[in-house]
Amino acid sequence: MSSLLSIDEPVRAPARPRPQWRAFTEMGFRPLYLAGCAWALISVLLWVHAPSLLRGELNGLAWHAHEMLWGFVATIAVGFLLTAGANWTGRNPLRGNALAALCLVWLAARAGYLVPGRPAFLLAGIADLVFFLWGAAALGRSVWLTRNKRNYGVPLLLAALASAHLLYLTAAVSGDYLGLMRYFNAGLLSMAVLTLLIARRVLPFFAKRAVAGLDIPPHTRSGHWQLAAGVAAIVLLLTGAPKSAALALAASSLIALVQWLAWKPWAARRVPLLWILYAGYLGLSIGLLVGAAQLAGLVVRVAWPAHVIGVAGFSVMILGMVTRTALGHLGRPLQTDRSMVLSYALIILAALLRLAALLPSSAVTGLLHASATAWALAQALYLWRFFPMMIRPRADAGGQATPVMRIKPVVAPRG
Repeated sequence: MSSLLSIDEPVRAPARPRPQWRAFTEMGFRPLYLAGCAWALISVLLWVHAPSLLRGELNGLAWHAHEMLWGFVATIAVGFLLTAGANWTGRNPLRGNALAALCLVWLAARAGYLVPGRPAFLLAGIADLVFFLWGAAALGRSVWLTRNKRNYGVPLLLAALASAHLLYLTAAVSGDYLGLMRYFNAGLLSMAVLTLLIARRVLPFFAKRAVAGLDIPPHTRSGHWQLAAGVAAIVLLLTGAPKSAALALAASSLIALVQWLAWKPWAARRVPLLWILYAGYLGLSIGLLVGAAQLAGLVVRVAWPAHVIGVAGFSVMILGMVTRTALGHLGRPLQTDRSMVLSYALIILAALLRLAALLPSSAVTGLLHASATAWALAQALYLWRFFPMMIRPRADAGGQATPVMRIKPVVAPRG
């Protein structure tokens, strides 16, 4: 008996699975990441290039601020939390037709703000309120039933976002500009506290998995102080104590900066899925410090903290999170391709150009348009790359085979 060298024919990979409604509504991140990023693209282009189309009761700057915070950033947060909640508790908070209904409520809100007339505005406001409270209730139910005490406070932060939304719309209708800014800032800080809470948990975890041998502290105790300072800042802001709120916000920001340094950002420089999150966390930390300065009267223009926190912080971190978490939950390798890295570069460029447009100069309009273009391209690249994945089953769901070439012994024929 002898062995011959035999090279198997490559195993043909199965055909690409077809889109499935069941897969698309399997977890919250699938429809809500796509919806949030698509709306980020559309709403910014409307605001910059077609403001005449904003004919609803909530129009102009009030519409833009609301849709960036509650229509984009908070929507991504709901998608992330509904997905993370399944990991925390072992129970999927919302799936299937219930998740689809939640998305329809979200769509009704986005459309309602664009339609003229008070009835459409009221419908939109109620739809948004239902969206956030439904998300909070679904997450809260999973957390409560599994006695996941560590996350008892997370649904409450979503409820706080819903409350700030309601107060914001009330101030907008009554023409209360000071109230409008106060409640927008309350919503912004509620989202910031939620983001800091999530990022402090996942960023060290992601970093230690992505960089071999990296050992960084989670900063759990400082995170508790950070959370307390952030909540205190929100309460003090709403009770009319801006100076005290500034101190609390500055404390939260300084803790975030200390955490960022302790997490060894230089170690992340070769991992795009990681350095984009570090960049967003740094932007958010600096933005909170700018917000504290504004509350203390050191920064006059209110647009500065909103854009540093919102664009340099939330938006940069969001693009990293919706890439990294989607790849993981879709059963894909945790690796970026050129389109993903390009989208990261574009969102950072959009943030820098938008902040530059806040400076008094003759180039403001050009900078604003350039920022909007970079922003739209970043979101479009994400949608182009991830939409086909989101509407199909996980890559590893069917045990896909890959072409192989093996060497094995075979029995030679006698004679």
